[in-house]
Amino acid sequence: MVKITDVARHAGVSPSTVSYALSGKRPISEETRRRVEEAIRELGYRPHAGARALASSKSNVLALVVPLRAGIHVPVVMRFAVSVVTTARGYDHDVLLLTQEEGEEGLRRVADTALVDALILMDVQLHDPRLPLLRALERPSVMIGFPASSEGLTCIDLDFKAAGEACVDHLAQLGHQVVALVGSPPEVYVRQTAFAQRVVQGFTAAADRHGLASSVHPCEAGPGDARRVAERLLREQPALTGVVVHNEPLLEPLIDAFEKLGLRVPGDLSVTAICPDELAESARVPVTSVALPSAEVGERAVELLMRKLAGDTDVPQATLLAPRLTERASTARRTIA
Repeated sequence: MVKITDVARHAGVSPSTVSYALSGKRPISEETRRRVEEAIRELGYRPHAGARALASSKSNVLALVVPLRAGIHVPVVMRFAVSVVTTARGYDHDVLLLTQEEGEEGLRRVADTALVDALILMDVQLHDPRLPLLRALERPSVMIGFPASSEGLTCIDLDFKAAGEACVDHLAQLGHQVVALVGSPPEVYVRQTAFAQRVVQGFTAAADRHGLASSVHPCEAGPGDARRVAERLLREQPALTGVVVHNEPLLEPLIDAFEKLGLRVPGDLSVTAICPDELAESARVPVTSVALPSAEVGERAVELLMRKLAGDTDVPQATLLAPRLTERASTARRTIA
């Protein structure tokens, strides 16, 4: 690993002169600066984040706060994280991933140090306890998710309410009259996680608008849970012909469970989902779905944060991405016997 002393030796100057060339805190001659810059390029030297923080009061590090709570589907969360990291690197920033459930205390501990310049927060709750601190912090922040009140905050996400509506609208257009939402694990709703609550709002509003019979079923994410919820749905709604799934790991097991109970997809039962395109496309029966745009959300969250760090006063407070529904083999027009 190349050190500042290696750069100094290569350039024929003192380590403090290299530091001044990097920070600009003291004037040095153009000739000396040129030698230092050439040494940096030739040796491939990159300043340590802590050194950058001391020299410029900036760390070039973003904090991505993703508390890995019960009910969170980690593979999907990691899609967002990879997008944030990749985009941040394009702005010469690293990302500090914080996964502990520490709430306001953990957030304050990070924000009160020189470790990070700004924060991106995920797993937002409708009445998130971190909001008062976020509004008071001097460090910029962006939330991936919308709390009940987003005033004074910068938020971005898929419009999950519209996503729930889009799934029901599609089923209604195909003539389905009885629909159900198989949703996230129960603890996600108990926490009032914003995206899950908004899917329910959209699903229910669209079903009421179309005059459909509907029900909502939170569900754990194991194969046995898929069988149990399928049996319950058919017991409680024997005329059921349309299902919306908002529980990624349950998607394929649920289709299997219905088929083992004698319902063909899509002949007897149409299935839609809110999930990553790759998951919908790779299912045994490719699933009609609203895409979860994790790459775009992560990228745009970083872009919003960079604009705030640059002092841009016109950064939008709310960015809602419109849902995009792709029709595949899992949905068909309702057949009237």
